[in-house]
Amino acid sequence: MDLESFLASKPLFYDVIDYERFPKAYLNIAPLFHLPKIIHIVGTNGKGSTGRFLATALSRAGKCTGHYTSPHILKFNERIWIDGADITDRDLEDAHQKLSSFMDKSIAQSLSYFEYTTLLAMVAFEHCEYVVLEAGLGGEFDATNVFDKVLSIFTPIGFDHSAFLGSTIESIASTKLRSMQTNAVLGIQKYDEVESIARKIALGKQCQLHTVQELANFRIKTMGLHLATKNSLSDYLRDNCELAMVAFELLGYKAEESLFDQSALFGRLSRIAKNVTLDVGHNALAAGAIVQALHGEKITLVYNTYADKDYREILSILTPIIDSVEIITVDEERIVSRELLEAVLEELGLSYGLFEAISSNKEYLVFGSFSVAEAFLKRIDKA
Repeated sequence: MDLESFLASKPLFYDVIDYERFPKAYLNIAPLFHLPKIIHIVGTNGKGSTGRFLATALSRAGKCTGHYTSPHILKFNERIWIDGADITDRDLEDAHQKLSSFMDKSIAQSLSYFEYTTLLAMVAFEHCEYVVLEAGLGGEFDATNVFDKVLSIFTPIGFDHSAFLGSTIESIASTKLRSMQTNAVLGIQKYDEVESIARKIALGKQCQLHTVQELANFRIKTMGLHLATKNSLSDYLRDNCELAMVAFELLGYKAEESLFDQSALFGRLSRIAKNVTLDVGHNALAAGAIVQALHGEKITLVYNTYADKDYREILSILTPIIDSVEIITVDEERIVSRELLEAVLEELGLSYGLFEAISSNKEYLVFGSFSVAEAFLKRIDKA
């Protein structure tokens, strides 16, 4: 069975997760993998951009580097990036056939979409020296955590996936932070509890824990400021870039501005038209960062959301910059019902309607999730 057909047979999301299935499956085939040096990125926000900054820098420094990220916006190949380019269809199919050749068919069928594609990525990355591996959900029990790592990077941790990770910052942070192994760096955090929890876990694991505040010296800060000014990066992207620089130096290399100079990180406050900004953030931390980045500029929000997100809080945070909301139709089971979303919009006193098309006299922010971004880009492409 080809990869497209095989993945189509697997549900993308689960109400209950079997945390024992994947480690057991991997244990049976672990000796068959040639693993690169793995840098594990865990957190609530900023994983994708921090990972891409770091992966690009390593690649430009002459180290063959892969970056595994999720979800994708338009095509699965976006999840597996090697030295500056998404994996080709041919290489993706070759990796699938190779993985299928040494994995029991019943085990392969039992794995979730994300579990199988994590193994698929590791087959595709076998020739790399480094792999920047982005956790999907949580950290401790995430499929990406079965591999030994040379460094763990923790981006900002906040409230998300509470059905699986818990409803307090303590429970969420603990689950993510317990994925650290021997060496870790903690990015700037909104909640003070996160650092104290990290230090306690690091002590118990005898893990060398660093914070970006300790390691981001004047040289790194200066480079971060210059890159942010040059490339119009928001404050949170500048923070992510500096975290990537710190991680780069922890790996034993010297950060140079040219290695981290990226004008476009698609989907992270990306300017995709003269009056359209797109961001794939989908939680309160991301909403707060956007409000800060837009400095009070009023926008028309093109929005929809998964039902399990705290969309009332997200919309409350965005309210100061919202002129009106245009609900975009997203054909997916997990999307919140129109009635519930409209009830919250009315409660917050926000005017709303359905998204139909881009108007030249409005400033738009497309925000909500990767699915919202996909629906918007496909709609615009057809137009």
